[in-house]
Amino acid sequence: MLASDIAAAQELWRNTEGMGLSRSDSAEGLNAFLEHNPGLSRVAMLDGRLVGTALCGHDGRRGMLYHVAVDAACRGQGLGRALVRSCLEALAAAGIGRCHLFVFNSNRGGLAFWQHEGWERRDDLTVFSCDTPAGLPPRSATGP
Repeated sequence: MLASDIAAAQELWRNTEGMGLSRSDSAEGLNAFLEHNPGLSRVAMLDGRLVGTALCGHDGRRGMLYHVAVDAACRGQGLGRALVRSCLEALAAAGIGRCHLFVFNSNRGGLAFWQHEGWERRDDLTVFSCDTPAGLPPRSATGP
């Protein structure tokens, strides 16, 4: 995935059921992610059009997949599986032996896909999140 793919990727994600987007999915945030994880994220193209994505990165210990999406008209052809396999191979080449991803509990299609692909569902932990000062909206000069 290249910086030039970001706008088309964002459009795909906005039109993908079950996909959650946040401030970090801005062009600036995605550019930073790609720069921090060079050569790991993937896109699928069909007739010059972006039809699939997989954001991939790691922290040196574990890999993470984000925004694995395939255009609804192109599903069932193995594109998602191929994107994921390519990302996992890139992580393995970087010495990363395990990968995680997040799926919304309400995303039935996503849950079914990952279970069908043999990914282990983890019911033994809960995710907690918080914003760092960089992720918080600026405070007003007149109050909190």
